[in-house]
Amino acid sequence: MQPIPFDRNQPYNQLPLLPPAKEILDTDVLIRWGLASRALATLNRNILRLPNPNMIINTISLQEAKSSSAIENIFTTEEELYKALSDIKDFEKTNPAAKEVIRYREALWAGYADIMKSGKIEVSTIINIYQKVKNTASGFRSPQSIVYIKRGDSEFRSGEIIYTPPRGNEILLNKMENLIAYLNDPDLHLMDPLIKMAIAHYQFEAIHPFSDGNGRTGRILNLLYLVNEGLLSRPVLYLSKYIIEHKEEYYHKLGAVTQQGSWKPWIIFMMLAVENTAKHTNFLVDSIIDQMNATYEYGKKELKWYSREINDAFYMQPYIKLNTIEALVQKTSRTTLSKYTAQLVDLGILTPKQIGHQTIYLNNDLFRILEG
Repeated sequence: MQPIPFDRNQPYNQLPLLPPAKEILDTDVLIRWGLASRALATLNRNILRLPNPNMIINTISLQEAKSSSAIENIFTTEEELYKALSDIKDFEKTNPAAKEVIRYREALWAGYADIMKSGKIEVSTIINIYQKVKNTASGFRSPQSIVYIKRGDSEFRSGEIIYTPPRGNEILLNKMENLIAYLNDPDLHLMDPLIKMAIAHYQFEAIHPFSDGNGRTGRILNLLYLVNEGLLSRPVLYLSKYIIEHKEEYYHKLGAVTQQGSWKPWIIFMMLAVENTAKHTNFLVDSIIDQMNATYEYGKKELKWYSREINDAFYMQPYIKLNTIEALVQKTSRTTLSKYTAQLVDLGILTPKQIGHQTIYLNNDLFRILEG
């Protein structure tokens, strides 16, 4: 039974404040929570095996950004993405979908910097994330903005309204202030942060505080909350991969909370998402570390000038520009730089790729791991 009258064509101003009024913990939820917590803790330890744990933000966040944008039907090719990453001067001429992906990663970095500085998630943090995701100076949607959530073009009864978020300036601010308090005040709801993350994610999507970009902003907020609560040392949980693979189920269970107050299936879905994503990300971290070590041993054996620092730089992300290589092999002439680069290509450590008017160099081993 639906706890509060719900009309999908009318603003859901009756959206209950947090915490949920009903008990949501039972044996099934606790079992899934335990497995998700264990997988997340294993990932958190594994990240610290990396020589520079921040490097994983570059590699995993690029895939997270690509998948999170794909959930919103924003698709880009790898070539378009690399072109955007390698040619910042012509960024505005880049494919719009590629720009959306790059902005997602920039928003993740900006949000991470915010919480590292303040030690909490603030309204300004969320607005900052949204503004970078959408490349806008606007904030929460205006009270006169008529925003509906509709079925996608490929769905049955496409264009049909399935949900109308709360509307009205005071109503929106009240619900967002409640959400912020819920995230930052442990006494407001004595619940493990992993379960609170799932509850808060529903609430954020139901409030739908922005005119667009709420899904991507909400998924970044999930990662930052886990970091802020100490469950992750870096925002590297590749959560969007699981959501895009279970997209229909994700939206169905979100809707069931609104329409029926059905919290249990939603919490279990999110715990499964965390568990599976943590295991997958762990596999990526293990694979990257193994490949990094193998590449270093190979490069050092074949090239006297090859170093751990140079090797690590090749694993910051799947591509590298010539001027970055030049900075790594300091005080070398242009002739020597060309010789070194040719050696890296001959050994198969890097592969040249022409993007527009410039050449970038791909680390095919890292690319293979991330795409696998």
